[in-house]
Amino acid sequence: MAGSSHATLDAVSRGRPGRPRRRSAGAARAAWPLAAVAAAFTLAQLLLVRPGMGLGWDETVYVSQVGRHAPASFFSAPRARGVSLLVAPVASWSSSTPLLRVYLALLSGLALFLALRAWRGLFPIPVLALAGGLLASLWTTLFYGPQAMPNLWVAVGALAAVACFLRTGADRADRADRAAPWGLAASAALMACMRPVDAVWVCLPLLVPGLRRGRRRALLVLLAGLAVGAAEWVIEAYTGYGGLARRLADGSAIQGGLGWHLAVVDQLRALGGRTLCRPCAGALPHPLLALWWFALLPLAGLALAVAVRARRTTATALPLACAATAAFPYLFLIGYAAPRFLLPAYALLSIPVADALAHAMTTRHPVIRPASRTTWRATRRRGLGPAPDPAGRRARFRAPGPARSRLAWPTRGAPPTPGGSRAPGAAPDVPPASGGSGAPGAALDVPLASGGSGASGAAWGVPPASGGSGASDAAPGVVPVPGGSGASGAAWGVPPASGGSGAPGAALDVPPASGRSGAPGAAPGAVRRRSRQPGPARRTAVRPGVLVLVCAGLAVHLGAQFSVLGRVVTGATGAHRAWARTATELNRRGVRPPCLVAGHEALPVAYAAGCASAATSGPNADSTPEGIARAARRMPVATLVPAGSAPPGYARDWPSTAVGAVRLYYVVPGAGA
Repeated sequence: MAGSSHATLDAVSRGRPGRPRRRSAGAARAAWPLAAVAAAFTLAQLLLVRPGMGLGWDETVYVSQVGRHAPASFFSAPRARGVSLLVAPVASWSSSTPLLRVYLALLSGLALFLALRAWRGLFPIPVLALAGGLLASLWTTLFYGPQAMPNLWVAVGALAAVACFLRTGADRADRADRAAPWGLAASAALMACMRPVDAVWVCLPLLVPGLRRGRRRALLVLLAGLAVGAAEWVIEAYTGYGGLARRLADGSAIQGGLGWHLAVVDQLRALGGRTLCRPCAGALPHPLLALWWFALLPLAGLALAVAVRARRTTATALPLACAATAAFPYLFLIGYAAPRFLLPAYALLSIPVADALAHAMTTRHPVIRPASRTTWRATRRRGLGPAPDPAGRRARFRAPGPARSRLAWPTRGAPPTPGGSRAPGAAPDVPPASGGSGAPGAALDVPLASGGSGASGAAWGVPPASGGSGASDAAPGVVPVPGGSGASGAAWGVPPASGGSGAPGAALDVPPASGRSGAPGAAPGAVRRRSRQPGPARRTAVRPGVLVLVCAGLAVHLGAQFSVLGRVVTGATGAHRAWARTATELNRRGVRPPCLVAGHEALPVAYAAGCASAATSGPNADSTPEGIARAARRMPVATLVPAGSAPPGYARDWPSTAVGAVRLYYVVPGAGA
């Protein structure tokens, strides 16, 4: 009989039509806030960073590797080809800059959504949405989102990699965690493909927990992803740069030599809108522009304290540690600054900072509230609730005690009552009182036994059986009944039935009914299931003062970031238009493909004109004055010189013209005849 009862309960819990559909619909609804943040991020890029803005200096290097508009530019040692692969679907067949901007804006919005979604289950959805909004509100994030630059992609890869690392080592069974190893490998490969050295710095803190027994699988997946992403960069080091050590040394020299350089103040100066601060001098930005920067450290400390108190330290400490190692080389090892270098650190800090803000704005306290009429009626329609109250005025309150989850139907593990089996509609957790049903004043799920009262020794929320009281020597939460006592084999918190002792198989906190079997409709209250987290039911309340303060701070922050973004976009657009005017003048003077452009700002101008570029000094040096002079005998060559400066020796006899802030020296073989 017991087996048939349990089989019936299994059928009820598993066989309800529509459960997978509701679960998938709930997951989709939970993802809507994150999708809204990603959509707003994409829309802000398209509106605030104009798609018509031309390609920047570094962008032309990456795009020229796969584009057909101009020969490939010199590819220096620190660069990786991940961005070139990213833009290849558009740049390989089109030279339209607006099309490329729209493509990258959509792709970056999708990447942000996926990176935030990887944190579901580790932090609440509102916290993740707030984190995405904080990251997307930075002018650096908005400015580089639609650009062919690697730093934002390292940032979203780092954000997703840490979440997937935490999920890969967790003992879970849902679909998201089954896919976590694949997400970890893809995120690590994305970071290494974009900037291999940055990927190593980001992943350093993950090596420590990865050595634990439960995390070794995650560590192996992480290392495999890094190896796959960096494979092309390492192979190219041996084929084109003289080996891996030589490429690393050349990259260090191009960046001014890695060593102890205190660049914290340089990064602070760059917050005012300087995309590259090299050399970094001048006044510090307005305090309102840097206020958020100084708030990161105390908010990170608050987030860590909250996590330690809530016993979820790893999910907060790990992104904080990865953010610290990601920022370390750009704060202490190089002698210049660029705001985009710290994007991975900002992305990793966004989750703990949002958690700290959410904790500061809200508070939780116990509450006892009336049971939901909708829940009660739902149980009545299925024949699982109590008989209707004739007076219609029965007071139904949730009993104080452990927090309870949403309405749940009978599940496996409910024991049959003595002397008979439980009918399919009987409630497993709510025994009726001996000799009667729940009185109108009885608390929901905790009926008082007729004729008895809770003695001082009885556990809170566990009623004694009729005619008896909780003995002082009984086990915690075990109430003896007439004719029997709490046997040693009884489960903790399960009083034995009248006339017998607690069977070894009795379920926890499920006392059988005294003297009667569970009949359909005999349950005195709605069937509920205990949640995993003990403690009283709690309600989240907002702290109005803190909420107003945070909202005001965020409003000031957004205004400051948008003002800086407007200045940066205006300046970049003006510089790109000046390059386009110089390229147009070059074509008008006869310097057309195949051609060569050297000198000041030659790389972006050469790409705009469809020519190859050359440099005799600096980080992009790939030619000599003699080589440029030889090239001038067989193709059109131009040299750009800042206004007021002398031309190089090979161009002193060439005709020249002023174009904006530069003077253009050019030669076209055969044009003089």
